[in-house]
Amino acid sequence: MRLLLTSDTHLPTRARKLPPPLLAALDQADVVLHAGDWTDMATLELFTARAHRLIAVHGNNDGPDLRARLPEIAHAELAGLRFTIVHDTGPARGREKRCTERFPATDVLVFGHSHIPWDTTTPDGLRLLNPGSPTDRRRQPYRTYMTARADNGELTDVTLHRIEAAAAR
Repeated sequence: MRLLLTSDTHLPTRARKLPPPLLAALDQADVVLHAGDWTDMATLELFTARAHRLIAVHGNNDGPDLRARLPEIAHAELAGLRFTIVHDTGPARGREKRCTERFPATDVLVFGHSHIPWDTTTPDGLRLLNPGSPTDRRRQPYRTYMTARADNGELTDVTLHRIEAAAAR
């Protein structure tokens, strides 16, 4: 199963449109996981129309219309793995311990908010993934998103994709 992980799309405030590499990955994915901060309903509608399956949450910058459509936390079992999607996990310091305690029945936690890519595995085996942002790099050198594969209870081929400046316009 091909997965696309993204977050913090922030349209139209941080960018006018989604970058072509992200749209191509959206079309190729079996499941899209979006960890919130859409900021406009049109982006949610675009993902809903193009994704084979969309699992998504709202973020702190999402208004009442998006909050009415999307949960704060989403759970899904995909190819034998238990996924949780949430926008904000709090500060980086203590994140692994805090998330292990908060989500004990989760194999993979996808989150956003910071725009800082993150990929770690806790001592208890919880995989924490933040794909960054495809539209707003903030203090990062690149705009980013992630892809991965889930098969038979294993997460493989986790890849952080950089979006070059020309593709982000």
